Amino acid sequence: MAAKKILMLVGDYVEDYEVMVPFQALQMVGHTVHAVCPDKSAGQSVRTAIHDFEGDQTYSEKPGHNFALNFDFAKVKAKDYDGLVVPGGRSPEYLRLNKKVLDLVKAFDKAGKPIAAVCHGAQLLAAAGILKGRECSAYPACAPEVKLAGGTYVEIAVDHAHIEGNLVSAPAWPAHPNWLAGFLLLLGTQITL
Repeated sequence: MAAKKILMLVGDYVEDYEVMVPFQALQMVGHTVHAVCPDKSAGQSVRTAIHDFEGDQTYSEKPGHNFALNFDFAKVKAKDYDGLVVPGGRSPEYLRLNKKVLDLVKAFDKAGKPIAAVCHGAQLLAAAGILKGRECSAYPACAPEVKLAGGTYVEIAVDHAHIEGNLVSAPAWPAHPNWLAGFLLLLGTQITL
């Protein structure tokens, strides 16, 4: 297996597990992961939020960690990467206001490169206009945005993932085993023991 180069788009109050776990797991299998944030560079950090499911009408939110970025957003070019990861949390709601972020998402999709989006990451995909005529899972509160973007919202268990074409999506971090396995499948990663 040739190692792949992955781009991860993050911002302040990205969901803690949805950035930390994929960042570490993708490196564990030998891939390079560049975690970037608009207007920030390597060595700077973003704050994370921990979302949990505790029986309320929606998830609860607690302060997370400071997550260190390891690459400069200003240097990112989609052509340099093999895949894209879009974690959820609150960051997608404002990252989608950045034209360069939207252009990056569009470029990955146009090139048919694997895209992994979890939870509120679908907000970024919807804003980039890449969901029309496609199926996408997301946190249930994002279903209206998937539909308004012309996509079909796929309602699945919180620990499941959905693959269509180059897109693997999931409702939230409990889906990590299936969501990350789906992304590795799209990347062509083979793990041998």
